[in-house]
Amino acid sequence: TTQCIFIRRALWWHHFFLLWNIINGQTRYNIPEELDRGSVVGNLAKDLGLGLSEIFDRKLRVASEAGKQYFSVDAGKGELVVNDRIDREALCGQSASCVLPLQVVIENPLQLHRIEVEIKDVNDNSPSFLKSEHIIEIAESTIVGVRFPLESAEDPDVGSNGLKSYSLSKDDCFTLKVKEIENGRKIPELVLNKSLDREKKATHNLFLTAVDGGNPVKSGTSKITVNVLDNNDNVPVFENNFYKTAVQENTANGSFVVTTKATDIDEGPNGEIEYSLGIHTPPSVLALFRIDAVTGDIFLKQKLDHESQASYRIDVTAKDKGLPRMEGHCSVQVDVLDINDNAPEIVLTSKPSYVPEGSRIGTVVALLSVRDLDTGDNGKVTLQLPLESPFALKPSFSNNYALVTSGALDRESFSEYHIEITATDSGSPPLSSKKTIPVTITDVNDNPPVFTQPSYNVYLKENGVPGSILFSVSASDLDFGDNAKVSYSILDSKVQDVSVSSYVYINSENGSIYSMHSFDYEKLKVFQIQVQAKDQGSPSLSSNATVHVFILDQNDNAPAVIYPSSAALGSVSHQRMPRSAKAGHLVTKVTAVDADSGHNAWISYKLAEATDASLFTVNLYTGEVRTKRAVSEQDDSSQRLLIEIRDDGEPVQSTTVTVSILLEDGLHEPILDLRQKVSEPSKKNGRITLYLILSLASVSVLSLLTFLVLAVKCIRNSRSSGSCCMRRSDCDDYKNPNRNLQIQLNTDGPIKYVEVLGGDMLSQSQSFRSCMSPMSEYSDFTLIKPSSTTDFKEVISVLDASLPDSTWTFESQQVISFLLDASGRCCAPMTYRTVQRDLPPPPCSLSTVNVNNAKSRSTVGDALTSPR
Repeated sequence: TTQCIFIRRALWWHHFFLLWNIINGQTRYNIPEELDRGSVVGNLAKDLGLGLSEIFDRKLRVASEAGKQYFSVDAGKGELVVNDRIDREALCGQSASCVLPLQVVIENPLQLHRIEVEIKDVNDNSPSFLKSEHIIEIAESTIVGVRFPLESAEDPDVGSNGLKSYSLSKDDCFTLKVKEIENGRKIPELVLNKSLDREKKATHNLFLTAVDGGNPVKSGTSKITVNVLDNNDNVPVFENNFYKTAVQENTANGSFVVTTKATDIDEGPNGEIEYSLGIHTPPSVLALFRIDAVTGDIFLKQKLDHESQASYRIDVTAKDKGLPRMEGHCSVQVDVLDINDNAPEIVLTSKPSYVPEGSRIGTVVALLSVRDLDTGDNGKVTLQLPLESPFALKPSFSNNYALVTSGALDRESFSEYHIEITATDSGSPPLSSKKTIPVTITDVNDNPPVFTQPSYNVYLKENGVPGSILFSVSASDLDFGDNAKVSYSILDSKVQDVSVSSYVYINSENGSIYSMHSFDYEKLKVFQIQVQAKDQGSPSLSSNATVHVFILDQNDNAPAVIYPSSAALGSVSHQRMPRSAKAGHLVTKVTAVDADSGHNAWISYKLAEATDASLFTVNLYTGEVRTKRAVSEQDDSSQRLLIEIRDDGEPVQSTTVTVSILLEDGLHEPILDLRQKVSEPSKKNGRITLYLILSLASVSVLSLLTFLVLAVKCIRNSRSSGSCCMRRSDCDDYKNPNRNLQIQLNTDGPIKYVEVLGGDMLSQSQSFRSCMSPMSEYSDFTLIKPSSTTDFKEVISVLDASLPDSTWTFESQQVISFLLDASGRCCAPMTYRTVQRDLPPPPCSLSTVNVNNAKSRSTVGDALTSPR
């Protein structure tokens, strides 16, 4: 026993030092079977060129195609070790070569290596017989040389460890003959070497020994008992000693397989033959086949399976009915023909990887293999993917494939694919199977945030509460996770030379914009905020949007009196007036302005209190104080007027001014008296008169020449002509059809004039100069004559005289409305701020100026929206 153990260990070490080699680029190891668990097969990490750290980081694992996991990887040493007992005979049976294919899967990046472990046979099985005792009956009259087949021994080992020879115990009448048949199989035969004499010896006890070629040698023994019979000296003889046939594996139960036939030259019962399967036929064969005892026909008892066993050998015995009974033997080989009865099977070697969108073509997604238990064309398998799938199958080796990308991937279009792979064999009819592989597309930051609109308009009342919300912007990102998380910020810019961040701030999470302080329309009317939306991807992407903030005017300013100037100082104006004044005499004029705009700046004048209300009246629009009747001697010499000045806002703001009028005799002589005095002869006055006449003549001539020149230019440049502070421009710019209308408030201290420029040739737009009142910085607007009668309401709604230093440009059809009297001339100066909405308009008709292509560059209020 000790010697056997020593020899076995020596054989194991001999195989261990010849563990692996590389054939055709594949790693191959050789190990003996029956190794202890934990035995080292080879250094897998070194052979694959991997470091020990990569084994854990890249999740190296070993998968066996055999189903059972016989091997594992020692992550600490990188060695391939035996994980379970390996029985070569159970794995490969009698096959000459026993190779276990293994797949080594490595991730990040995903790789597949194929290794093979060849299992070498060790002599761990002894030859054995199906039956330990065999009884043979032989007639004593049997002639010398007749052979009797004996049961073959079976040894699961292969090669030199398999069955090598037979030996028979010594007997004078019998010898052993070993016959070799197909596939190298050896069948022992008992040969009658000497005539039997039942009377001398009726029973012969023999021992058949089967020996293998292993080291140490193992053997098995079967006892053979030969009973010597009398009479019946002819044995049945088969027509063929060996029959061979083929049957398809789908042959139905009870189907005919083959016919065996034997003859016996004896007569009577000694020549009647009965067929049976050999006594040493394995139970597995007895379960599949049966033989007709009379005809020798062999039939199927159950369906065959080519994948379980491709060939069967059946021993048939023919016995006569004589005494003693004689028997003959033959062998039948039944080959099972494969049919396409197994559908292909798709096996995932590795789990599908997460694939980032935008991955390059050829990126490995998953590894898989396909197998078909059928053989030949029935086992040839082709794989097919759905049409228009952005994936492809790349073959590697031995029915292994890599699923790779073949087109661009966009997570925003498809975040997950369910790839249905169809495997079809080449059988007739072909069989197929399907397997669905889910592939998740991970997000890459390839989409910037997008605002709901590129720009926003926000209208904000002045004098708002600091910290109140102005507006909320919103942006969305088609990406996922952090790539879709949007944060908001305000890009730095200047508003009146001050950083916009001092005016507003934004909530970075929800895009809400808040005011930092209250806004004053009179100081700031409009400003812009550049908002940036930025995602949290790497690298991050961003987009911008513009928020236009328009400050809306509130009636927070009361009218301010600018004339008489003394009223602004002490709120009392002292005026003198002759008692000789007639009805309609202009006593004084009160002029006021309002810092607000639009309706909030429309001013009206009203006589609130008076010493004698029947003597004076105040013009609602102009603030002129005139007499309603002639002054009488009964009127008090000191008159006091309280004039209320109100705007048109809500709530109404007002102020008052007190005018004190002193009635004096002979303060101002009537013009008639002056003329009479002038007409009196005086040398000095005559000289002055001459100078005045010359000056008047010179001015008249210059005015006439100027008028003629302007008239000629107007006739040449336009069909229409203007008058009253209106002029046609002969600038080449008006010939440009894309010329925009411009309304420009030119200032130098108080407002001097407004110019309306532009228009194309089709619109016949003109350039006008509008004279402004020298009394006010904001108010008067006068136009002598209109150029057309089209609607210009929107320009009127945005023109604001409270912006003397602003310039507006319009690019769509607009209309400016002006006041004309019945003769077509402008009313004397129109103060558009001094009109109250609920008062009747002055006795002028409304006329318009047509302007095309308007687009407001700046919001300026609604100063001229009323014909008043």
